[in-house]
Amino acid sequence: MEEIEQAVRDEAVGGELTCAAAFSIATRLSVDPLHVGQVADALGVRLTRCQLGLFGYGPKSEGKHRRVSAMTDVPSDLKHAILAAVDRDGKLTCGAAWQIADGVGVSRQIVSNAAEGLSVRIKDCQLGAF
Repeated sequence: MEEIEQAVRDEAVGGELTCAAAFSIATRLSVDPLHVGQVADALGVRLTRCQLGLFGYGPKSEGKHRRVSAMTDVPSDLKHAILAAVDRDGKLTCGAAWQIADGVGVSRQIVSNAAEGLSVRIKDCQLGAF
């Protein structure tokens, strides 16, 4: 735990830790990303710059916290992959979104934009942010 705490402190800038940095820590220390997110939270370090574009890009009060933009014409392979991965509530987990991005060969942001265009909500951040 102390090693994770130190890594979070080392990577955080201005009390914030990017999603990419948190995942880098998890990979480097061979721990679950959720554990890194929990340690960051316990240290009062805010997670930012979600790789799906869902949070951490600016002031929420100004509506600048998200980078997601609904895709109007979702390619059929991406649409099929997203709809095949939704749960009973019609939601897509963050982890599934990442797998789809890797499988289809697009960025995570593209998957998020496509999900938004399909009115599919993303849930269960792997870092525990939402």
